Amino acid sequence: MHATLIPASDLAIDTDLIRKHDKAGPRYTSYPTADRFVEAYGSAEHAGWLAARNIGGRNQPLSLYIHLPFCANICYYCACNKVITKDHGRSAKYVKYLKKEMDLVARQLQGRSPVTQLHWGGGTPTFLSGDEMTELMAITRDHFEFDPQGEYSLEIDPRSVSRETFDLLGRLGFNRVSIGVQDFEPTVQEAIHRIQSRDETRAAIEAARAVGMKSVNLDLIYGLPRQTSESFARTLDEVIRLEPDRIALYSYAHIPTLFKPQRRILPADMPSPEAKLGLLVQAINTLTAAGYVYIGMDHFARPDDELNIARRQGRLHRNFQGYSTRAECDLVALGISAISQVGPAYAQNVKTLDEYYTLLDAGELPIARGVELSADDALRRALIQALMCHFEVSIESIEIAHLIDFKRYFAAELELLEVYCADGLVTLDAQWITVTPKGRLLVRSIAMAFDKYVRQSAERQRFSKVI
Repeated sequence: MHATLIPASDLAIDTDLIRKHDKAGPRYTSYPTADRFVEAYGSAEHAGWLAARNIGGRNQPLSLYIHLPFCANICYYCACNKVITKDHGRSAKYVKYLKKEMDLVARQLQGRSPVTQLHWGGGTPTFLSGDEMTELMAITRDHFEFDPQGEYSLEIDPRSVSRETFDLLGRLGFNRVSIGVQDFEPTVQEAIHRIQSRDETRAAIEAARAVGMKSVNLDLIYGLPRQTSESFARTLDEVIRLEPDRIALYSYAHIPTLFKPQRRILPADMPSPEAKLGLLVQAINTLTAAGYVYIGMDHFARPDDELNIARRQGRLHRNFQGYSTRAECDLVALGISAISQVGPAYAQNVKTLDEYYTLLDAGELPIARGVELSADDALRRALIQALMCHFEVSIESIEIAHLIDFKRYFAAELELLEVYCADGLVTLDAQWITVTPKGRLLVRSIAMAFDKYVRQSAERQRFSKVI
């Protein structure tokens, strides 16, 4: 078939080529990816890189991520690290241990570091009571210096918030919010055990706008059980009526062998691969026709949104929260399973509450594993980041920054790109590698050509498919 052009987003869709090149692979929120982290990298190594921020003027602004894992109810599709509980006393204890972790981190940073981004993720951050949220924000401000022009966001479940909650969030300084929707269709919501009305979602958006939230994002998932083209059209129409600033459209990765709650989803309810691809194409056509711009991967934004402005200006960045506008920041992540990126190193916290509490009681940073990048890792990270964010790589820039002969260094990788070039997904000349409009939905597959670890391993089952 001929590619369907989406001119407003520099995107073209050729379903035959998508089927041909769709394969399991990383989402490249980091490189090396988290499955390559090693236990030999621990608390001492992470402390060293935190302290190194103060050496030689390296003290860049910080992006803070705080993982709040508690949820009152389980959603069957969810693959996040979460704790299902009705006991709100557990979150009160967790906040106190977050303070212990901040104390240890601040001790290494040696002063109130400037923060330009903060994100509370989960789990369900609004599981915390108002007093707990107030306490957590006060603790954070005691340890870090917040930029008045910064981006301060959190994820919410509209079923667990009220107008009063948003009033508090506004007073605490939050100016951005991400609202989980997934799908509005009742039969789909029943299959994934997440019943959420349109009215609840609309009320949450109106409350966010009323307290001055600068950006509202809605999360959707395609490929869920019982989704059909007709039902998803109704969801997309409702989303457009709600007028969010951004939309994240995630592919549902059904891996019940890794995520136990997914075992409650009936295989017979799952859309076929062909139907799932159709849902993606339908969503892209609908959202771009409504004026949203395809940013990359699974993100859409209004033309005047900061994310799209960063895309146009070449400032787009990708980290563990997805696409971001602040490439200059080190990422310090707190709470169970959270992943930090400081200088040329990544560090991931332990995944369970018991481990987290035990290490903090012993006065240790709760690091489970991590990695310090080699020169080769740093080179490949820069290249993959450019592909994922800008859909092109300047060969000369990479050569100057990393002191290599690009075509000699990446001879094997350039050979792997030939199949993508032959299918019109990539163009290659003496100065640039460019992902064409037809290749943009497959940029993960293209980036994998430069991933040394994926090429060395056949263990692709740990990843979801690109589409």
